[in-house]
Amino acid sequence: MDRNALVINRLTLAPPAVSRRSIARTCGSFALRCLKAIGESYIQSSAYNPYWIGVASLGQVTWQRGTPAMSVAIQGPPLLENRVLGPAPKVITVRVEPIAKRVRAFVGGVAIADSCRVMMMFETARLGVYYFPIEDVRADLLVATSMVVKSPAKGDATYYSITVDGRTVENAAWRYLDPPAGCPEIANLVAFHWKLMEAWFEEDDEVFVHARDPYHRIDVLDSSREVRVVVGGQVVAVTRRARFLFETGLPVRYYIPKEDVRRDLLQPSPTKTACAYKGPTSQYWQATAADGKVGDIAWCYEAPNPEVARIAGTLAFFNERVDAIYIDGKETQKTQTVWSH
Repeated sequence: MDRNALVINRLTLAPPAVSRRSIARTCGSFALRCLKAIGESYIQSSAYNPYWIGVASLGQVTWQRGTPAMSVAIQGPPLLENRVLGPAPKVITVRVEPIAKRVRAFVGGVAIADSCRVMMMFETARLGVYYFPIEDVRADLLVATSMVVKSPAKGDATYYSITVDGRTVENAAWRYLDPPAGCPEIANLVAFHWKLMEAWFEEDDEVFVHARDPYHRIDVLDSSREVRVVVGGQVVAVTRRARFLFETGLPVRYYIPKEDVRRDLLQPSPTKTACAYKGPTSQYWQATAADGKVGDIAWCYEAPNPEVARIAGTLAFFNERVDAIYIDGKETQKTQTVWSH
C-alpha cells in the first residue's frame, strides 16, 4: 500500500471533528488528487498593513511598518514552505498577522496543534504559513533534530520531528528560537510543513493544499460578451455564456460551457492539480499549438469548492498558451505567469 493510501486510512481514524462528509470527500477524489498532485497556489496582499515588516537586503535586516505586501504566483513542490517562488528576491520582507480562525493540524489522529491564536507569516516570494503559539502545540510530541535552516530575516530555524504512537514524521516542524533584534515576536511560535500533516482544519472545515491567504479573492461573474478561443490556428471555443473568474494575482480565466467547446480538437491529459481555493481539477486537455508543440491547454472542475460552485463542469483555457483569446472581437493581452512555458 502506498503512502497516500496510508494517509487516507489514518484520516478515517481521525477525531470526531473529522465528519463523515469530510472523510468521504478526503478519501475520494480530493485525496487522490490533492495528495498526489502538485497544487496550484497564489498569494497577493497589496493593502497597507499595520504589522511589523522585516526587510533583509545583502545580509542586512531592518524593520519598518506599513510596507505593502507581495504579489506572487507559483505551482508548488511537495514541501511548499521551502520553495522560493520565482527568482531569488533581492529584498526580503517578512510580517506576521493574527488569524481569527481556529486552526488545527493532525498527525496519526492527534491534534498536534490546536489554536485560536494562530499567526500567519507573509514573506517575500513564499507562501503564507501558519504559526502556532507553543502553548497551543503538543510540545511533548516534538523532538529536536540536528537540522537548522538559516534565514537573514528570521534567524536560525530549529527543526523538530513529531512522534505519535511510535511513528515519527521527520523534520515536520520548525521554530525560530533567537530571531534578529527588532524582528516580529516569533520566538514563541511553531510552524509545520503542510504536506507532512495528515489533515488540516480551519474551524470545522477540512482544508487542503496550503494555508489560504486572507487577502486572496475570487469572483465569478456571468457574461454575455463573446469569448472566442483560438488554438493551433483553429477556433476551439465560441460562447456568450462564459463565466469570468477574477482571482487575485492572476489573469482573468474564462470558464466556458462544454457545449460551446470543440472538444474533438482536444486530447485528454493525465495532468491533475489542486487549488486551495477552487479544489481539485477533474480533467485537463492537450492541444497542438501554432508552433507545433503539444501541451496542456484547458482544464475543468466538476466539483469545485462551494465558493466557486458556478464554474462546475465548464472549461477554462490557459490565456498564456493558446494562440489568442478574443473578447467581443478584441484580443486579450497575454500575461507572463509560471504557466507561460
